[in-house]
Amino acid sequence: MFLYVLGPVAIWFLYRWYKESKRVPNKGEKYVYITGCDTGFGNLLARHLDQLGFRVIAGCYTEKGEDELKKTTSNRLMSVHVDVSDSESVKQAAASIKDLVGEKGLWGVVNNAGVALPSGPNDWFTIEDYKPMLAINLCGVIDVTLSVLPLIKMTRGRVVNVASVFGRISPFGGPYCISKYGVESFNDSLRINMAPFGIKVACIEPGFFKTNVTDMGMLKNNVKKLWDRLPQNVKDDYGLDFYERSMSEVDYKFKKLTDGNLMKVVGCMEHAISAVHPRSRYSPGWDAKLLWLPLSYLPTSVVDTFFLLTGAQTQSI
Repeated sequence: MFLYVLGPVAIWFLYRWYKESKRVPNKGEKYVYITGCDTGFGNLLARHLDQLGFRVIAGCYTEKGEDELKKTTSNRLMSVHVDVSDSESVKQAAASIKDLVGEKGLWGVVNNAGVALPSGPNDWFTIEDYKPMLAINLCGVIDVTLSVLPLIKMTRGRVVNVASVFGRISPFGGPYCISKYGVESFNDSLRINMAPFGIKVACIEPGFFKTNVTDMGMLKNNVKKLWDRLPQNVKDDYGLDFYERSMSEVDYKFKKLTDGNLMKVVGCMEHAISAVHPRSRYSPGWDAKLLWLPLSYLPTSVVDTFFLLTGAQTQSI
């Protein structure tokens, strides 16, 4: 009986491997626009796609980011300044890209730019604390995509949106999970909308990786700043013990969960851009596959109990 099950499963995996191994031709004629290329995943992806022969358009927030990226890439790579939270900046970048690609169109856009702080219990925030992150992580993704979508229709190309496994489950409060849930929803609707145009839309849902947004110092400083500004009655509600446990658990949980191999994420991004048959979703990271995604399919009561018993509510991000 076991062999009857194992056989079809093995055949299916071999078929999927073969199907997904095929890559698009003429990479040197394909332009790919990536946001958030100053550091982290975006920077690594820009360099990786450049090495593969794509014509990369790297969206950077700072001149320093642009200059340092150009030093490590070929002359095929172009850079544009873009602040994804500023619609005027997004429009200017899109206009520059249109002038650059002309009738060739744009093969793909990778919406990678994003931030992760501040993060903490929801009642530690005001509505104004939510707006800056939503402007970058959610509205920025939508704005950038819509600004270049006509160019992608010309090539029947790709849209790749970087969400998070925390767009599927919310173990902590603040605007981060909310923004990523929004990206998931936008991605799902766009995938269906663009199918008649031959455009493939993919979502990257990483778990915890060691990047600037998971820096221990920044995370602890985030918790401290939020705590220090709280009204005394809110501090009394939580108690000093909650704050101290939150600070100590940041170190422990991130050492256990974070993955230092950023190429796991970059490889998924590259596959979404270059494979003839990309996946609709990628979930890089052992924690995403073995912990967060399985939890997201369980009944709410079970998940809530798990988080309460493991102290996930004290986790800052």
